[in-house]
Amino acid sequence: MQHLAIIGASYLQLPLILRAREMGFTTHVFAWAAGDPGEKAADFFYPISIVEKENILEKCREIGICGICSIASDLAVVTVNYVADRLGLPGNSLRSTEMSTNKHRMREAFFRRGDPCPRSFLVGKDADLETLKALLPMPAIVKPTDRSGSRGITKVEDPAELPAAVARAQAQSFEGKALAEEFAEGQEYSVEYISFRGRHHFLALTLKYTTGAPGFIETGHLEPAPVDAETLARVRAVTEHALDTLEIENGASHTELKIDAEGRIRLIEIGARMGGDCIGSDLVLRSTGVDFVAAVIDTAVGREPDLRPVRAPRRTEVRFILTQADLAALEEMRRTYPERILREEELHPERIGQASDSATRAGCYLVDLGPLG
Repeated sequence: MQHLAIIGASYLQLPLILRAREMGFTTHVFAWAAGDPGEKAADFFYPISIVEKENILEKCREIGICGICSIASDLAVVTVNYVADRLGLPGNSLRSTEMSTNKHRMREAFFRRGDPCPRSFLVGKDADLETLKALLPMPAIVKPTDRSGSRGITKVEDPAELPAAVARAQAQSFEGKALAEEFAEGQEYSVEYISFRGRHHFLALTLKYTTGAPGFIETGHLEPAPVDAETLARVRAVTEHALDTLEIENGASHTELKIDAEGRIRLIEIGARMGGDCIGSDLVLRSTGVDFVAAVIDTAVGREPDLRPVRAPRRTEVRFILTQADLAALEEMRRTYPERILREEELHPERIGQASDSATRAGCYLVDLGPLG
């Protein structure tokens, strides 16, 4: 029996746990006990926080795991690669982990290697904000150095707004630091890849919809993104160069970038993990036919991922509910095109109009938009 360790037990990890069991693995899931769905879905659940990497390492050594993985969690990436490194299992190096989970280290690496990205400044607790005001072009974006899901992000239009934006980002940051950078104009996309032994395999380009300023909370994603072949080729070239910069060799990656009206590409950030918001777990499979989750498991145990389509690709969108208008749109679709609704996530009506980041949205649903072409 092959034993696979999975870091995290939230709904984000549930597709990974279920797919691993379907593939014949015995699943060993590690997370703080919180009644999450992965706790019951796992073959074995260990109430150990995902940041307690030494304790997880000890248990994984005792179990004799053949691989370790997680999806859609930057925090889990640190533990995954630490345990993999110590046990000689497939993963990414600790140096790569630091660059891919800390936005400042990522920017430093991008600047060294000439990857296109906004100019940025690290802002610690004792930073001279007056000097920063003089250096930072407006408008600007201020964000935590080590968080995801739109947490702590503020668009700053006036230098006078900078102290409050910095304080908000630092409060959300695990290390208490913020990144202040010039605002990149343009349409936002994400790029989904799977890598194996340093070879990068393109899967999908995702069109992203957001609320815009101030919080840029994601409201939906569409695959495949409607771009021309030349633009897609340039996106792939930029992304693959950046993956090499961050020394990402194994597993999923989720690259966020913008393309402006002149066609210029600017990298926002790269996560060495599958994209959340149903992108990796649902959209890639439905829009390409490729079983992305199975590919993550394959790479974690040192197998070449099978990227042959397992189903016919179809245009697919995930839509998030933040407002009453969003809820009304879902109710209208239930009445008029119920067959197009692929799945609805549990709704939280009390969150309508209250979303402050991706984790506090009121729900979502997946929509089938028809065959490609």
